[in-house]
Amino acid sequence: MNKVRAVYENGLFRPTVPVELPDPCEVEFEPRLIEQRNPDHALDDVHAVLSERYQSGEPDVAARHNEHQP
Repeated sequence: MNKVRAVYENGLFRPTVPVELPDPCEVEFEPRLIEQRNPDHALDDVHAVLSERYQSGEPDVAARHNEHQP
């Protein structure tokens, strides 16, 4: 089996790609930090959109809440 990358969040390791293993099974691995993620960056895009809305001068941005929906 090849190496499996995973994200560690809230006490759990979550593989970043599907893993083909029998269910249930026990595995052994030695975690090695590849990249430390900064949770603050996850909200950068949200803050950018909110900042644009705030600075638009539009008094009722809630009236356009569906504008960015697919």
